[in-house]
Amino acid sequence: MSTAGAVGVLLPALLGGVVADRVPQKLILLVVAAVELAGMTVVALLSLADLTQLWHLAVVSFATGVAMAFYYPAYSAWLPALVPESDLMAVNGFEGMVRPTVGQAIGPGVAGVVVGTASSSAALGVAAAFSLLGLLALTTVPLTAVRRDIAADDAATGARGAVATALADIREGYVYMMRTPWLLATLLFASIMILVLMGPLEVLIPFLIKDKLDGGPADHAIVLACFGIGGAVGSLAMASVRMPRRYLNWMNLMWGLGCLPFLLVGFAQDVWVIAVCCFVVGAFFSAPMVIWGTLLQRRVPPHLLGRVASLDFFVSISLMPVSMAIAGPVAELIGLETTFAIAAIVPGVAAVVAVVWAKLPGDELAHPLRDE
Repeated sequence: MSTAGAVGVLLPALLGGVVADRVPQKLILLVVAAVELAGMTVVALLSLADLTQLWHLAVVSFATGVAMAFYYPAYSAWLPALVPESDLMAVNGFEGMVRPTVGQAIGPGVAGVVVGTASSSAALGVAAAFSLLGLLALTTVPLTAVRRDIAADDAATGARGAVATALADIREGYVYMMRTPWLLATLLFASIMILVLMGPLEVLIPFLIKDKLDGGPADHAIVLACFGIGGAVGSLAMASVRMPRRYLNWMNLMWGLGCLPFLLVGFAQDVWVIAVCCFVVGAFFSAPMVIWGTLLQRRVPPHLLGRVASLDFFVSISLMPVSMAIAGPVAELIGLETTFAIAAIVPGVAAVVAVVWAKLPGDELAHPLRDE
């Protein structure tokens, strides 16, 4: 089921940016919300009728994954049309706080209570009801025009088929990325960070808790909750301050140095040590995301924002399964402690290299984003 969802997200990830730069983003998000609602409703009804099979869940996961590939580019491109530039960082921080709080704390908590007092079918029904409320809330947000002169762009490039047009749009976003040092350096650094970080976080920590510390699912749930709470705290803290003058340095170095607590995880003798480390990593992972989202929305040309956001999304999701696939074999080969040490140290080194190679200090001074 997880594989089906991952494949569904990955396949149309770049196309999501093309659509976000051509179609009013509210319409895209409404479709995404409708697909999620339909999927959750189908699963709830199948569960209620006791007809659920694994392939049903795989199909729903795939369809929901496909829809979610269009969410991030559309959201990223839509927000600057709704919010003044000076408020973007606060809004991005608030969104970064709400998402892990609801997704990793309130949502699972409510689901657990409903399952305990009623049934899993009832919990799915509650999830479908909340999906409906989200869809209805989205309808109240204003519809904004696409911030791109599509007719002029298409006229300049000549008549083409839909596939050729989509490929040309993707190429335009790719060329912009390659010619923009701060963007290229950050995405390359992020690729390295995700490759060495996500496997240990998602695969090795559960193994460590179960086999080395004799912990159980409840212990793993505490660790995951600490990561999510850390992310919410980091996002909220960043939303409460102004954009740093040295925003590129702060962003990359917080990501890189924020992985250092993983040095302790490999040697941890108690679950609480892992939980604290994951809280810190979560905070330093999410806080720079607020800067990153705001940076894209303020410095990327509006007509390219959806495609650049989709490239960012594609880089993130494409390397996650690779990292999770190799984490186990790497740990078997070089040891658990060494693997966590790599996850702790390599991102910091890569961050410094990105800052120096792309000359980020000069770039951020030449393009200030701090609102005085």
